[in-house]
Amino acid sequence: MMPRSSVESSSAARSPLTAQVVARCVDVGRTYGTGERAVVALYGTTCTIEAGDRVAITGPSGSGKSTLLHLLSGLETPTVGTIEWPALGGNPRDGAQRAGLVFQAPSLIPSLSVLENVELPLLFGGAARDDARTRALEALALLSLDGLQNDLPQELSGGQAQRVVIARVLAARPQLILADEPTSKLDRGNAEHVAQVLLDVCEEIDAALVVATHDPAIARRLDHIWPMRDGRLLTKDGDAA
Repeated sequence: MMPRSSVESSSAARSPLTAQVVARCVDVGRTYGTGERAVVALYGTTCTIEAGDRVAITGPSGSGKSTLLHLLSGLETPTVGTIEWPALGGNPRDGAQRAGLVFQAPSLIPSLSVLENVELPLLFGGAARDDARTRALEALALLSLDGLQNDLPQELSGGQAQRVVIARVLAARPQLILADEPTSKLDRGNAEHVAQVLLDVCEEIDAALVVATHDPAIARRLDHIWPMRDGRLLTKDGDAA
């Protein structure tokens, strides 16, 4: 599947096909700073993520992968162009956790235990404490972290901390999972395990999955590969989409 343009019908009644569009970018660009200091991180990008999609975004550091994921998550807004989330009912940051982003940078709260870090977003989202705790423990067990639930982030290895961040997203069961280099700090065995867990959970909860990765082995496990270079999303022929 290539990055593809799509125009949503202006009709108030959406067709079943349109309802399955999880996220759509149309000519989206992102620039940081202004004037002489302006840096274009992403040029006019058009792509569609549909329910059930499994997409790997590949490319060297600085190619725009993280920026595109942040835009798709609703965490950032585009400088130009538009992003829509038809199947999510609007921006995923407005209300329930309909999109989950696995950050590349450390993002655990140092003063909270592993378990508390995983359940905190669920509590903020209105989940009952018992339900939040159960879902957090299940997510930790999926990633073989249940023995570390009472540890603090500073007691974890880099790879363990990265898996906790993934568990925090999986516990929320979002409709769109965006993972930024989720296996970069893991050895091959744990990387393959995490990739399988992501695929299995997405299948179970019917979520779309988009992974930014440098790892060709991980990219090959997803159904579609979208290369990026110099802030541009490319086709498989190497031309800008």
